[in-house]
Amino acid sequence: MSTSVKKPLGNIKTVIYGRTAMIMLAFLAQLLLLVIGYFFLRSYSFLFYALFVAISAVTVIYIFNTRGNPDMKLSWMFPIAIFPVFGAVFYATIISQPGTKVLYSRLKGLAKYTRQYVTYNKETWDRLRTESPNMGQLAHYLYNCDNSPVYENTEGKYYPLGDDQFPDMLEELENAREYIFMEFFIVSEGRMWGTIHEILKRKAAEGVEVRFMYDGTDVLFNLPNSYPKTLEAEGIRCKMFAPIKPVFSPHYNNRDHRKILVVDGKVAFTGGINLADEYINEKVRFGHWKDTGVRLKGDAVERFTYMFLEMWNVSERQEDTYEKYVHPSDGTVKKDGYVIPYSVMPLGPDRVGERVYMDIINTAHTYVHIMTPYLILDYQMLVALKYAAQRGVEVVIIMPHVPDKKYAFALAKTYYNELLEAGVRICEYEPGFVHAKVFVSDGEKAVVGTVNLDYRSLYHHFECGVILFRNSQVDVIEQDVQDTLVKCIEITTADYKKLKLRDRLMGRIMRIFAPLM
Repeated sequence: MSTSVKKPLGNIKTVIYGRTAMIMLAFLAQLLLLVIGYFFLRSYSFLFYALFVAISAVTVIYIFNTRGNPDMKLSWMFPIAIFPVFGAVFYATIISQPGTKVLYSRLKGLAKYTRQYVTYNKETWDRLRTESPNMGQLAHYLYNCDNSPVYENTEGKYYPLGDDQFPDMLEELENAREYIFMEFFIVSEGRMWGTIHEILKRKAAEGVEVRFMYDGTDVLFNLPNSYPKTLEAEGIRCKMFAPIKPVFSPHYNNRDHRKILVVDGKVAFTGGINLADEYINEKVRFGHWKDTGVRLKGDAVERFTYMFLEMWNVSERQEDTYEKYVHPSDGTVKKDGYVIPYSVMPLGPDRVGERVYMDIINTAHTYVHIMTPYLILDYQMLVALKYAAQRGVEVVIIMPHVPDKKYAFALAKTYYNELLEAGVRICEYEPGFVHAKVFVSDGEKAVVGTVNLDYRSLYHHFECGVILFRNSQVDVIEQDVQDTLVKCIEITTADYKKLKLRDRLMGRIMRIFAPLM
């Protein structure tokens, strides 16, 4: 097992660094201004009122004319209208975000650098476009916006549970000869991480290049701030993405939510499964933990290699020499449809994660089946789901029955009635919690990845996923959906009406601020 570590002071750091604390400070600043104006400058109260109105009006006009999601604009206008000074100052703090802009610029530069190494096979793309014009257009978009080409010569294996994926992860790690790249959102001490940690230490000692990266929020609850030094001392190159520091920055809102494992450029894993015991049901949290993942072998693995290197090099002054990670096409891997790995970047105009999901919904003919832990929808996603159901497509959304976050669950339920009335089926996984992020449609296309159906994933986080088209694993994924539905409770409009008024009210209020959460 891995070396024991001191648990971080999660609750204290959450209070110090949390967005809630910053919001409270801004709110108190506005309250202080009102008190000063009322008790000490009462004769100038009209000027204070006029100033507040002017600040509110200017800020609202500015927001209205910016590019971006209309739901987010409305969410900002509410606090600005009620608390002009607080709202305007907080909004200015968020949109200025110099750290985020630097990060975006750096990633765009790295993407241009990486493009020279990405394998673009025009014959493959032409063949896909001939077989399916819709998929050809999506592939064209992903290559232009995300450096993500379409691949053949790739085998996939879908895992309906983290319990199933874990043994294969260990086997592939044991087989590593050149390098291991790992990038995960959550890392927590226990059997899963402990077993992997021991293999990584041994492989590093054998001369295998091992790089390990995890999100900085782990310091709040799971790992001490010094943990990268612990791994470095063991020969494992390690980084925290966006380490939490006692300085407020909007950049902290953009977390690395990806889950990537690459071995020797030949094998890659992704999906919802993090490195903690609940993901393999070794530890019970919120009932049975339903999660999914996928393993790729073959040409498409290169895209995950470059995804990792781009994120790793964000904080490096000099790029890696990618040549040593370039592998020739593996002619021994049989063709099995088409595979498109893709990444999601929260910065800039392109919302790749949402575009992929919307494309599947809008081009579906027979069915779209979805598994997601959260359901916090913007207007266009809500309309797309409803319209698909209304035009006769079977739309089924599988949600948890035992939630991990009560506020997110209450918020999700505010969408239930509208979706149900449009003909969308909503089913809750009775044994526990669904953490899977899966779309499958029409028996020919599927997505497995890290992207939830909420604003966090679609707008704020770094994410990744893989599209499988006319691949043998699409049927396996659909069978998993059917097997999961047997264990679900189907929600009806009558069930929605039974919700307590308190829960409905809490969800409705939170929906106002959902795009900013």
